Amino acid sequence: MGILDAFRLDGKVALVTGASRGLGQAVALGFAEAGADVAGLDRSGANSDTGQKIEAVGRRFISIPGDLNSASVADLNAAVSRVVETFGRLDILVNNAGIILRRPALEYTETDWDAVMQINLKAAFFLSQAAAKVMVQQGDGGKIINIASVLSFQGGILVPAYTAAKSGLLGITRALANEWAALNINVNGIAPGYMSTDNTTALRSDETRNAAIVARIPAGRWGRPEELQGAAVFLASPASDYMHGAIISVDGGWLAR
Repeated sequence: MGILDAFRLDGKVALVTGASRGLGQAVALGFAEAGADVAGLDRSGANSDTGQKIEAVGRRFISIPGDLNSASVADLNAAVSRVVETFGRLDILVNNAGIILRRPALEYTETDWDAVMQINLKAAFFLSQAAAKVMVQQGDGGKIINIASVLSFQGGILVPAYTAAKSGLLGITRALANEWAALNINVNGIAPGYMSTDNTTALRSDETRNAAIVARIPAGRWGRPEELQGAAVFLASPASDYMHGAIISVDGGWLAR
């Protein structure tokens, strides 16, 4: 296998949460361009053009409706089963879906806290569990990629639950890697920096905060969703077969500052 071939995803099937827009859509399209068929799990999938973009590059796509804010473990298992029923297998899982609720810690409610933890942490763990069971049954391993954050390493401002969840996701990535590496399942993560997505609209609209953030980024700008594709395809491909429990920062140099 040549080195460029090691990055191919031909014949692979990926499940990406939050694939209807932003980072998830970019990752899903990157997978398709590398040769994979894709399933997108999110509540707004039917209203997204992700499927059209993936089919335009000659790959198959299915949208699986599901609100991770209220999804039970049974619902998550059913979503994974739907992928296998449709495509015959599952090789790659990307836990991308997430929410940010910005509040001062003194004003954070239990409802706020539980919503962030449910989507950003609990759903990611139980989807990983469901996917890993399929990968073990298939017998040829698989790839799980958790979309962490620079706030997996830092405290942030006004986002206590998000920081806690993303820090927890970093820990889960390492813990699952320790258990599943011997099963030929690679569990790794990507820590995006400040990216231009719907989740950061409020920050980018705040002139003071936006200026402060950009001033701290060595690259001098916000990241674009498509700039996550290279790291995602790498971690999903044979090129990363000896990587377990690693987090790749795609942050314009933010953490190096």
